[in-house]
Amino acid sequence: MRKVRTLARPVSLFLAIFMMVIFTPYQQVMAAMISAETVLDAGRVAESRATVHAVLAREDVRQALVSQGIDVQEATSRIDSLSDAEITALADRMDQLPAGGSTVGVIVGASLIVFIVLLITDIMGYTDIFPFVKKHH
Repeated sequence: MRKVRTLARPVSLFLAIFMMVIFTPYQQVMAAMISAETVLDAGRVAESRATVHAVLAREDVRQALVSQGIDVQEATSRIDSLSDAEITALADRMDQLPAGGSTVGVIVGASLIVFIVLLITDIMGYTDIFPFVKKHH
């Protein structure tokens, strides 16, 4: 019996260590159901961030930022720090904003078109608006 106890001591020590390793408490995994909106919003947020970064990566946008004294790296870091709702709102507004123009530009362009049309009709003799136009009578 003594011989069995002598042989069983290392085996029992090995088994005790093995059992401790196997049953060591691991970090608990938390699982819960998530809604479809949560999954869709996560995809939309990632898409919005990609859209904003794509616009910021354009050379004309970078030049416009630099011309206004804005550091491109700082603008990028600020965009990265926006919340999910803010980046989604920004991406939505970017789609609705006019491309490369302002209201003043539109008014000046429309005024120029009206001036050219009136000048042509004045040259052709249909109107008499501009005194500097020579009439062909």
